[in-house]
Amino acid sequence: MVFPFTEQSILSPNRQAFPLVKELILRSELLRVNVLKYNEATVIDCGVRVQGSWEAGVLFAAVCLGGLAQVNLQWSNFDGLRWPAVEVVTDHPIRACMASQYAGWPIKNGGLLAMGSGPGRAIIHKGGLYENSSYEDYSETAILCLESAELPSEEVVRHLLGEFGCNPENLYILAAPTASQVGSIQIAARALETGLSKLKELGYDLERVVSGWGICPLPPAACDQLSALGRSNDGILYGSTVLYNLRDDDQILDALVKQVPSCSSKEYGRLFKDIYKDYGNFYDIDPLIFSPAEVWLCNLNSGRTFHAGALHTDLLRASFGIG
Repeated sequence: MVFPFTEQSILSPNRQAFPLVKELILRSELLRVNVLKYNEATVIDCGVRVQGSWEAGVLFAAVCLGGLAQVNLQWSNFDGLRWPAVEVVTDHPIRACMASQYAGWPIKNGGLLAMGSGPGRAIIHKGGLYENSSYEDYSETAILCLESAELPSEEVVRHLLGEFGCNPENLYILAAPTASQVGSIQIAARALETGLSKLKELGYDLERVVSGWGICPLPPAACDQLSALGRSNDGILYGSTVLYNLRDDDQILDALVKQVPSCSSKEYGRLFKDIYKDYGNFYDIDPLIFSPAEVWLCNLNSGRTFHAGALHTDLLRASFGIG
């Protein structure tokens, strides 16, 4: 089937991300990733059994965002702490972050639970925050990103082929654990999406968000999954800054901005690893904590800007093991 050349196809996250996937495949040795075939489906190991690399992490994050955002590594100053950072800029925040990047699809992989994200979600609307059918993607190619300590089993690949309804040769699965170089980058690249998720949690109409820009400290790769989970979340909760261009009333944005940063949660001020240990279940944790540290809302209607939140570098130093 050939789909018409329309705005919907131009903004297809699967079509936009596919050249990035091909780059991972063609430069696999240089990027220190491994390309595998599972019954003609392609699995790219970006950190499970291989080292991965900085560049592979940037490509993985860009694929997660459906090729609709720019992802860059840079040095930045976090309130006196000079540290590497991941920057994400997009003019298509809903398609890139919510329709593609949001990791809302738990997939059972043997005895483990892998979190699924990436462009494939836009084809079958998997994930709790994907509710707007206007962003459905009709791509023949399906691309899925897995945050997992194991590569997908053949059973998982068969399950995904059934979900997507695509030919095996058109399914591409990228996998990296939280505790890996690629995993650290792709999670730090989620600060902008985390802010949008918080806005939706607060009942805000995301269609009013025109564009977004976010920056987050890059957590050093941890030696175990729990520590990696703690560091990656701490980077967002205590070190990230996001800016959104919106069109709304000033009074609404002035009241809204105070509710968005992580400091609005009762759990604010604690290392995420300790929070997780207390709750024992990721989904029982106060949802208000999952937010960027600092938020800027720029109203394109009035020209006014609203700000709330602050960085907490003492906690970043403790979490990242900085002496």
